[in-house]
Formats: sequence, C-alpha cells, structure tokens
Amino acid sequence: MHANPAFDADVVIVGGGPAGLSTALFLTNAAPHLRDRILVVERATYPRDKICAGAIGARADRLLASIGVTIDVPHVPIRGLSVRAHGKTFCVRRDGPVIGRVVRRIEFDHAFAEAVKARGVRIRDGVKVENVVAGAASVLLTTSIGEIRTRVVVGADGVGSIVRRATGFARGVFMAQAMEVDTSFASMDESRDVLHFDLEDRGLAGYAWDFPTIVRGEPLVCRGMYELRGEGIPERLEGVPNVAERLDMRNDRLGVTASCHAVRRFAERGVSFSQPLARPRVLLVGEAAGIDPVLGEGIAQAIHYGAVAGPYLTECLAANELSFATWNERVRKTRLGLDLAVRSRAARHVYGPARPLVERYVTNSEAIVTAGMQWFAGERIPRRRLAKAAVDLGRAGLAWGYTEGLGLLQARGR
Repeated sequence: MHANPAFDADVVIVGGGPAGLSTALFLTNAAPHLRDRILVVERATYPRDKICAGAIGARADRLLASIGVTIDVPHVPIRGLSVRAHGKTFCVRRDGPVIGRVVRRIEFDHAFAEAVKARGVRIRDGVKVENVVAGAASVLLTTSIGEIRTRVVVGADGVGSIVRRATGFARGVFMAQAMEVDTSFASMDESRDVLHFDLEDRGLAGYAWDFPTIVRGEPLVCRGMYELRGEGIPERLEGVPNVAERLDMRNDRLGVTASCHAVRRFAERGVSFSQPLARPRVLLVGEAAGIDPVLGEGIAQAIHYGAVAGPYLTECLAANELSFATWNERVRKTRLGLDLAVRSRAARHVYGPARPLVERYVTNSEAIVTAGMQWFAGERIPRRRLAKAAVDLGRAGLAWGYTEGLGLLQARGR
C-alpha cells in the first residue's frame, strides 16, 4: 500500500496505554509496510502514571513474546491466588513458572511506548483529541495540535473514551467504580507472590483486593475496593457506606497506614457483546470497548484486544472494507472473546442472589482456583481439572440449596 497524500495516516490510534500500543505493535507485525502510516496519540506525556492495581496475567507477556517484544520493568512476580469469603481464606500457590506479575503503570506504559517506537511507529504524546468525526471517506480528528485526517481511527482511550462518545456509541451496560491506595504490610497479608481477593463484604456488589507492589523500590501493598453497577446488579442501598468509606474502614481493621500515599479513584467499563464495538472507520479496543466486569481485570485483556485488532485491521485495510461490521464476531471467536463473554454472563450471578453459592464454590474448590490461575497465566487447563471444578460446583449448589431450604422451613415453623 502506498501513502495517500490526502491522509495524515492510514490508522490513528487514540490512547497510548496497553490496548493502543498493543494494537500498534500487532498491526506493524502483520503489515510492516504500514509502520510509517500508523500514528498513536496520547493525551498525557510519558512517563505518566495511570491509576491501576497493576496485575498482569502471564498470558499477556506470552502474546507480546510471540512477536518478539518484552516489557522489562520493575515488578512483583505472582505465583498464586487467594480468596476470602464466608470467614474462610482459601489460597492456592505453586512453585513453578509465574502466573503473572504486578507492575506500576508509570513504568510499564513508558517502556511499552518505547518498544512501539523501536518498531518504527510514530507516537505523539501530550496531544488532546477534542473531537472525532467519521465520514464516508475518512475520519477527521480535531486535536490540540490541529486537525488529523485518517482512513480509520482506533479508540483505545479508556473508560472516558472521546472516540466512543464522539462517534455515537452507547454508554455501556456495565460500569464500575474503584478506589485504591498503597499501604504498609498487615499481619493477615499473604505471601508477596499472591494476589488476594476479599469477598467478605456482602453489602458491596464487588470485592476488596490486596496486591503486592513495588513503588520506587519500596515493597508495599496496593489495597482497593471495586464496585460494579449495571443491569441485573444489586444497587447499593441508600445510607450504606460508599467505596471510599469501605476502603478506609477496611484499612483501619487491618491496622495499615496509607498516610504517605494518596487514595486514587477510577472508573471502569465492562464489556457487553450485545452492543456494537465498531462503526464504519471506527474500531474500539481495550476499555473503550469494554473489559472484564466481574473483577475489572484490564491490562492483559487490553493487550489481547491489540493482538486481535492488528491482523483484523490489516485484512480490512488491504480489502478496503472499512465498515468493521464483523469486529464483534471476530472478537467473540477468540480466547479473549470467550473470556469476556463468560465473565459478562457471570457478573449477575457473582454479585446477585447466587453470590453465597459462588463464595462457597471458590473457597472450597482447589480445582476452580487452580484453573483460574492457569487461565490467568494463559496455560491450557486439563479436562480433568475442569471436570473436577464442575463436580465441586454441583456439590456447592447442593449444600447451598440445603442450607437455603432449611432456613426457609425454619422461618415457616416460627
């Protein structure tokens, strides 16, 4: 493909986080001749911080390694998962290969951007996109450095995506709010190589987390609260403590101090495949499209979006078929799509009436937690383990049904 002087670029990617940078890398890998026709624009200036707990499943690093890219930054290696519910903590840890790592986004995204530049892709940081107009023959972006005309635009600009808003996409089915703060250690903290999820707070359609982290060389723990909102998700009752208040109360109970570190608030968007993720000449990836609504996991999924989008864009540009009408279906057929579809369907059960069953299940089934670790790492899950997880789910369901039925009989007998 030859450069067209009518366009400033063939592909403009709005957003220089993992989704946008991954899209640029995988597009360049699939179509090296396009590297100087791709432009990534990022509102902030690198190195810039991003509010995020920083956990990345090893499956994301595997994807990047498949095209010869390694993002080498300070991190905490992760080898296990821990879940607390019903007054019980269940932990599964292994001594083999890591299942993931925890990074700081100020370091990770900067190194990621440098890796993209090394492949010959242009990145303009410190550029604010003010409007996006998709026409029949091109897309016009109004930015803080002037107008940019492109054949297609990729919205990789997160939950507040200007690309999504300006081009008429719906708000989304699932939205979440989270608060986090870096603190000292607590006596209840697991090993430094374990991600801990706390489901004890039944009044919250969400969970608390404790992730080991490292801030400017200092070992700390990133603690946070996640609350999901959306169709079929129970709303927080009026007068009940909000996420920020719950985080403060939990940290007080743990006896940890966060006096030297600011509390950070952020929002997230969960995916819904019932809504379009593309329009003619406009493609959404990462959190602009939607991520996991159950846990809010985003970095690995953002990178996977890019791994799917790169080859897809290559095919569409070569055929000059820029309606992107098949993007939803393309995503759905991938491991990423399966992951997101399962989590999207599960959200109403995890945080709905079946929550006690879910909690009983995950705190009594080594098979399901181990399977979750392998999925997080991007490893193949043996069928025997999946079968054992299904059996454990059945047992948990029977136990829950018995408990609920007994409670109902006792209530009627009063």
